[in-house]
Amino acid sequence: MPNLATILTNSAAKQPEAIAIKLDDVTVSYAALDGFSAKVAGLLAARGLRPGDRVAIVSPNIPQMPALYYGVLRFGAVVVPLNPLLKAREVEYHLQNSEASLVFAWEGVLAQVQPGAEAAGVPVVPIDAALMPLLAETEPVTEVAAVNDSDTAVILYTSGTTGRPKGAELTHANLLSNAEVSRDLFSMAPGEVLFGGLPFFHIFGQTCALNAAIISGATVTLLPKFDPVKALEIVQRDGVTIFMGVPTMHIAVLRVPERQNYEVSSLKVAVSGGAPLPLEVLKEFEASFAATVLEGYGLSETSPVVSFNQRDGIRKPGSIGTVVRGAQLKVADETGQEVPRGEVGEIAVAGPYVMKGYWRNPEATEAAIRDGWFFTGDLAKQDEDGVFFIVDRKKDMILRGGYNVYPREVEEVLYEHPAVAEAAVKGRADEVHGEEVIAVVSLKPGIEDTGTLAEEIRDFVKERIAAYKYPREVHIVEALPKGPTGKILKREIAV
Repeated sequence: MPNLATILTNSAAKQPEAIAIKLDDVTVSYAALDGFSAKVAGLLAARGLRPGDRVAIVSPNIPQMPALYYGVLRFGAVVVPLNPLLKAREVEYHLQNSEASLVFAWEGVLAQVQPGAEAAGVPVVPIDAALMPLLAETEPVTEVAAVNDSDTAVILYTSGTTGRPKGAELTHANLLSNAEVSRDLFSMAPGEVLFGGLPFFHIFGQTCALNAAIISGATVTLLPKFDPVKALEIVQRDGVTIFMGVPTMHIAVLRVPERQNYEVSSLKVAVSGGAPLPLEVLKEFEASFAATVLEGYGLSETSPVVSFNQRDGIRKPGSIGTVVRGAQLKVADETGQEVPRGEVGEIAVAGPYVMKGYWRNPEATEAAIRDGWFFTGDLAKQDEDGVFFIVDRKKDMILRGGYNVYPREVEEVLYEHPAVAEAAVKGRADEVHGEEVIAVVSLKPGIEDTGTLAEEIRDFVKERIAAYKYPREVHIVEALPKGPTGKILKREIAV
């Protein structure tokens, strides 16, 4: 398969004047996006970068982000998309681990990115008013770099239940084939308008909203920071036909006062992923918006789409649907053997969408990919129609608002607080976010709680990690329950 950037150059050649990206009154045609990406490739060349070098992008969904993304790919470099909510120490880790040569950072996050990048020794190009003049004087690189199917296109960081975040290496073939599947799943075509509120630094938004739209010649209308009222205004204003979101987004738009006053008849399909969509929310959304809700499943390591409720196939509310074209799924026991239909096991995935491996982490790769199957850690069962149902999530992972929060990462920061002796982080069911992050700690000898210590500990963590990760509640207890080996028994902690 060719370079992923060819999805842009091909669509630009077919319909140069069509609108690719929209943000309120700003529109970017396919020709302009193509030209912008060639300038970005030229900038990388002028700075002495080489194909295969890693280039980080820290940005919300603004028009510059897709241009930078396709420009880096066009040059033959590797995109490392980072969450704009990351704090300086997290930025430093990601840049060092990926061995990035350059980072493009939106001006709104420079206060965190700049010190993190300096500590990692990585130069920063701000995404600000000076970027366009800088690119204007840059010689474009119009050709698209030749790549092999196995060449890495994007490194997406995903936390594990142990240790620090790992970089999933997704190849050009992984991402291009998954964009094609997504396009066909959602019947995308020129003239379709997609809601672009899912962040492009996350695999769901990157593949299903951005790449699938660009390969289809459709329009993506952006919302950099999700707001349900603004989302409805965008659907009405731009005639959005496909709404993509995590369940918290679907719930939020349903709860907008006077929602019925918005003209949303353009909406045909609502796509949900990233977390289970409550059954009553699915029914209410379909009834309220007269749109078909399609729920599916995937992971960063699988590019992501591997199973989905499909418009023209079997649809079962509450399920993650059936396997998509090209993917292989099985529900396996602890030995990796497939279990009978109806029995619970771990979902394993094989096929063209499975990542190359974790960036420079062969141990983690070998633990996750066995005999060509990627073991997800998610428990599920398959019914007689071949439809998959998620039974449980990874044991320790907390899924908050569609984002994975891994307790150990939060616990490590809690342990940095001078008053904390022991810490455990768990998820608690939450109507708005799916799950909420809760911390339980015991104090070091001689330290007394004056009544404000829990809030102080919470704020300490809040300052050091991304906003979606920090515990909203900190409970101070005498001691945490432990097993015979001294291991903290989380299952005995009630939150």
